[in-house]
Amino acid sequence: MVDRKCAGCGKIKNREELIKITREKASGNIVINHSNKIFGRSAYICYNNSCVETAFKKNKIAKVLKASIPEDLKGRLLNEF
Repeated sequence: MVDRKCAGCGKIKNREELIKITREKASGNIVINHSNKIFGRSAYICYNNSCVETAFKKNKIAKVLKASIPEDLKGRLLNEF
């Protein structure tokens, strides 16, 4: 089991319990990585709206990924999960 840290609340959880957001190595696109088959720099967030809100409010995802985040990503995360 591999543990990762939530960008929203900072809690350490198992990787399967978190949403993985990846900046693709080849293209630089920011994607929600459902399959874990996309390689690149990644950030993780818990499956709850408060963690998503906190991570975006404090710009933590952009800092972890070292990239600007698309405007629609927050809405997609809130709608999907």
